[in-house]
Amino acid sequence: MQFDFNKTEREKILERVFEKLENFYSDTKSLKTNPDLNIDAIRGLLLQEELEFGTQPEKAIDHVINGLETYAVHTPHPKYFGLFNPRSNFAGILADLITATYNPQLAGWSHAPFAVEVEDLLIREFSDKFGYKKEQTDGVFTSGGAEANLTALLCALNHRYPNITEEGLIGMDKKPVIFCSKEAHHSIQKAVKIVGLGTKLIKSIPITGESKLDTILLEQELKKLDYEVYAPLMVIGTAGTTGTGTIDNLHKLSDICQRYDIWFHVDAAYGGGAVLSSELKPYLGGIEKSDSITFDAHKWMSVPMGTSIFLTQHDDILENTFGISTPYMPKDDDGLKVAQPFTRSIQWSRRFIGLKVYLSLLLYGWKGYEQIINHQAEMGRYLKRRLREEGWSIMNDTVLPVVCFTREEFVNDMHITQYIMDNILKNGTSWLSLYPIDGIPTFRACITNYNTTEVEIEELIEELNREAASYRITVNQV
Repeated sequence: MQFDFNKTEREKILERVFEKLENFYSDTKSLKTNPDLNIDAIRGLLLQEELEFGTQPEKAIDHVINGLETYAVHTPHPKYFGLFNPRSNFAGILADLITATYNPQLAGWSHAPFAVEVEDLLIREFSDKFGYKKEQTDGVFTSGGAEANLTALLCALNHRYPNITEEGLIGMDKKPVIFCSKEAHHSIQKAVKIVGLGTKLIKSIPITGESKLDTILLEQELKKLDYEVYAPLMVIGTAGTTGTGTIDNLHKLSDICQRYDIWFHVDAAYGGGAVLSSELKPYLGGIEKSDSITFDAHKWMSVPMGTSIFLTQHDDILENTFGISTPYMPKDDDGLKVAQPFTRSIQWSRRFIGLKVYLSLLLYGWKGYEQIINHQAEMGRYLKRRLREEGWSIMNDTVLPVVCFTREEFVNDMHITQYIMDNILKNGTSWLSLYPIDGIPTFRACITNYNTTEVEIEELIEELNREAASYRITVNQV
């Protein structure tokens, strides 16, 4: 069995793969945005018998690509107005191919010094973009925002309880409390479960009428906390909530955290991309005073999943949290002033995550990203304007291209949004989601694709108007 195949075979296989991928990449809009969820058909498509001895490359490739093309929500589609899953830019796709081929192991510096130094450079660059001082920061690439938020929780624990790495949770003198908005991402709940603190130690703070974490109520909770039993561990502000794209009052949260000596973490997984735009960056004011930041490059920077970053202004906290020594890790770099990646991260064996960002910047530059982000923000404003002109009501207020909307006549009708949504998804020409605001079900459309233009937005509005009219006819007939 030749795992490598020979050169002629490889060229033939790659030619077939590239042809099919190019067809998808260049003509994504011609496909349905979402699949028919027929579980029997999907399972029946799988090649189970071929797993024993294998099959011909052409058959295997055609099978996999057909499966992905037929049974997947096509997030690269310009009319995918869903969650923060953008179209991957071409540089990021190339980076994944290069990384898979060279397969560098980033656990130890000496095994992949170029790759490690690239990621360290990017950490410093992003620190600077967010307003941290390059020489006083640290950070690490992570597999996703959930890992970055978990890293933040672990760092906050080690900062508050320096002996926790030896004594564990049972060595804590008080129960640590995590404060966040009720709109904060649910990865926070997962993080406390993983650590073993329990979700009861999360204090969910109500939001204001602007959907921001209510800082007045936060201070009230801090003042009435029983400090004999509990200790405030961290406050989490969100820069771009998943539902409404809201940015919390980061300046105010920072001030509160400084007065109470609490770790201030900002989950900027989505909204952090705003720092790349001179137009949008001021809306993240206060993030530079945080102790740590989560940022997902696979969201607004349009690189393949999963490419996230954890940043912190405490340049020793990652080593204090994850530091460990082993007899078997390579020591070729002894004497060099380098940090070992495996001692500063949850991960041990790790792929070259940062290349997707590095190659993208080499091809497009920070200026190119600013143009793309400004374009998507403009498309968000265009969508809001056109919806209002067509009689729809905007239910959220954010500078980010996340739009939650309904019609005044449908506010008290709990069925209308689901009816329209079901029909749009059944047609497979657009994809958007539903999100409740103050008990009112609203449509949620997010501009996630740099190829989305006024054309796609007009097509979406036409669909919405058509389905709304169809619903009125159906109701009147009944």
